[in-house]
Amino acid sequence: MALWDRIKESASTMQTQLVAKKNDLKSGAFRDASMAMCALVAAADGTVDPSERQRVAQLIATNEVLQNFPADDLRRRFEENLNRLTTDFDFGKVSVMQEIAKAKKKPAEARAVIQIGIVIGDADGDFDKDEQAVVREACYALDLPPHEFDL
Repeated sequence: MALWDRIKESASTMQTQLVAKKNDLKSGAFRDASMAMCALVAAADGTVDPSERQRVAQLIATNEVLQNFPADDLRRRFEENLNRLTTDFDFGKVSVMQEIAKAKKKPAEARAVIQIGIVIGDADGDFDKDEQAVVREACYALDLPPHEFDL
């Protein structure tokens, strides 16, 4: 199976796993970390175009797991993280990684944050190298082995 097919299959599998864990993913740490991850993936290549904001807005509106939280609150948190990254990517990345690391205490939440990053990265059909690199870094921040997610 080609690498691209494996990544697409993996993203689909991860979405299914997220839904199965919906009732376990209700903490503030998960909420904060997942929105930080979305912002990090959206800004991974150094620019954020409207389609990336739209992908996250769509995820917030339609993802069963994220429906545990008010959509306006999620959107606000996403935009705050995105502003940090677009103002100064390197400095903002430190702050965003700290938000992501909040999910480290609960392994199910940590894995779900990585899965959300992969789902967002693959939403446009192109989980590119920059997106994969920041998700891999998030794995390290959460003490998770990247190979577990085919990264």
